[in-house]
Amino acid sequence: MKEGVVGQWRVVGVVSAGGVAGSLARFGLQTWWPSVWATLVINVVGCLLIGMLMVVVPRLHRLARPFLGVGVLGGFTTFSGYVVDARFLAGEGPFWLALVYLVGTMAGAVVATWSGVRLARLLTRRWAG
Repeated sequence: MKEGVVGQWRVVGVVSAGGVAGSLARFGLQTWWPSVWATLVINVVGCLLIGMLMVVVPRLHRLARPFLGVGVLGGFTTFSGYVVDARFLAGEGPFWLALVYLVGTMAGAVVATWSGVRLARLLTRRWAG
C-alpha cells in the first residue's frame, strides 16, 4: 500500500477512536444528568475546548488534531441532539423557552469558542515565557 493510503487510514482510525471516546463521555454525562440543559453544557464546553485546541494543536503530533478535534470533541458535542432537545422544549413547554435554548446554545457556543482561543493564546504566551 502506498504511504498516502496508509496515512489516510491512520487518520480514519484516530478519528474513530476519538469519536467513540467523545460519544461515551457525552453518554455518561447525559445519563448522569438527563436534561436538555446537559446538552447545552456539553456543546458549550466542547466549543471552549475546540477553541483551545486550535491554538495548541500545531505544537502537537500530526494525528492529535483529527483525534481530539474531529474525534473526541466531535463525538462529545451534539448539535443534532440540540435541535431534538429544542423541539422537545417547544412541544412540552412555553415556546419562548425553546427559543431561549436555541439562541442561548448558539451564542454560548460562539462565545465559548472565542474564549477558548483567547485563553489558549494567553496560556501559551505564559508558558513560552
